[in-house]
Amino acid sequence: MDKPQTMRSFVKLLVTDAPASVRFYEGLGFERIASEPPILRLQWGGESDVYLVNSPPSLKLEGRKGMGVLVGFRAGSDGVDAVAAKAAALGAHVEGPTVQPWYTREVVVTDPDGYRLNFIEPA
Repeated sequence: MDKPQTMRSFVKLLVTDAPASVRFYEGLGFERIASEPPILRLQWGGESDVYLVNSPPSLKLEGRKGMGVLVGFRAGSDGVDAVAAKAAALGAHVEGPTVQPWYTREVVVTDPDGYRLNFIEPA
């Protein structure tokens, strides 16, 4: 008997400017799967879902978003260098690439709202 397809995990990010966030994420290579404002569903590499949720004006988020959190993705066939180049072209802050002691090569990209995205490939 086949199991119904279910999403194993996803991340939901509260954003202040949904159109700007979508341009950024699509510019990195995310694919738009669904768009029903205030929620937009994007996907990385056909397997990782990200929901961008336009914050209601009454919600005041104070401090740095995602403090201490990295949202991780496998870089895919183009690798971390391609992701870093796309992010830099979009004006994003890019850290790396860095070879980690756990045998990965990684870049960290900061999105327009300050969330940090960690793209990883084998070292």
